[in-house]
Formats: sequence, C-alpha cells, structure tokens
Amino acid sequence: MNARHIDDRSDEGYAPTTTHADFGAGNPRLRVTRDDERSEFALEADVVRIGSAADADLRLADADPVHATITHDDRDEYVLELHGAGEMNSNPDADATHPGENKQTLRTGARFTVGPWTLVYARDEFADHGRPYGGRLGGEYSDQPLQPPRPDYSDEATIESEAPTHSDSVDET
Repeated sequence: MNARHIDDRSDEGYAPTTTHADFGAGNPRLRVTRDDERSEFALEADVVRIGSAADADLRLADADPVHATITHDDRDEYVLELHGAGEMNSNPDADATHPGENKQTLRTGARFTVGPWTLVYARDEFADHGRPYGGRLGGEYSDQPLQPPRPDYSDEATIESEAPTHSDSVDET
C-alpha cells in the first residue's frame, strides 16, 4: 500500500483558487445510510431517479416509486428535487440558484431524506462551486476573494431539458 500521511505532502503543488473545474469533475456522489446499511452512489448520469421503482437509478426500499431526482444542469450544478415526503437541510425558498418548492442546489454536506434513508451529497472541493480558495481558509464573508466567472459549460453539457417526475414512472392502467 502506497498511502501517505497527509502531513507528508509537499508544500508545492495544487493550491485551490477556484471551484470551477471541468464539467462533472470532482467525483460527485451520495453517501446513503439506513440503520446499519452504508453505501456510496456515484452521480454519473445527468438525471438520477431515486426511489423504489424498478427503473430507479438509485433503488431504495420503502421509498416512493420516484421519491426524488437529482439533475446535473448546464451550469455544472447538481440539483435535488423531492417528489415524495422528505427533509432537506436548507430552506428551498432561499435557494436563488434553483428556486422552487422542494428543490435544493447540492453542495458538499447537503443532507436529505428519502423515506427511512439519509443521503448526503459530496463532491471534491475543487469542483463544488462553493467557496473558492480552499474554503474557509481562503477568507470569510467580506474578506472572501471573488472567483473568476463560471466557465461556459454549454458545449460539455448534454442535459435533459426536464427532470422526470413521479407521474412519469407510474403506469396508467
């Protein structure tokens, strides 16, 4: 095993200055827990359906057929929309990036529930579009240096125009 202790890193090398990385970079993922069950789910598709339906990308027992969707948008953000009952750790009304009831722009550490499951979003800091310059170490509030403008991801983004809803996966028989 070639593991290095974190204090053995060189002082030279990568120093974060922005959180605008390549489109989809930073290993976006969900940490999924329930009781003693633990797993990680990579967000590799532009639209991820979470629920108990057979065609759900992330299939969770005891959830609605399509309980939630996560859409990777053309701004390189991952946006949660809850279709079933659940909790989010932010106020969706205060989310200026993606306003709407039951929507939240995900940042590392964002937590939400789907039935008895707890899901936590994670993305490597260099790509999370949150605080630039290494997070809190780079400044705070009015002392936070501004990032350069967000890159134009339009050539790289192949996003579906509408996220599927619960009714999209329910058979009308």
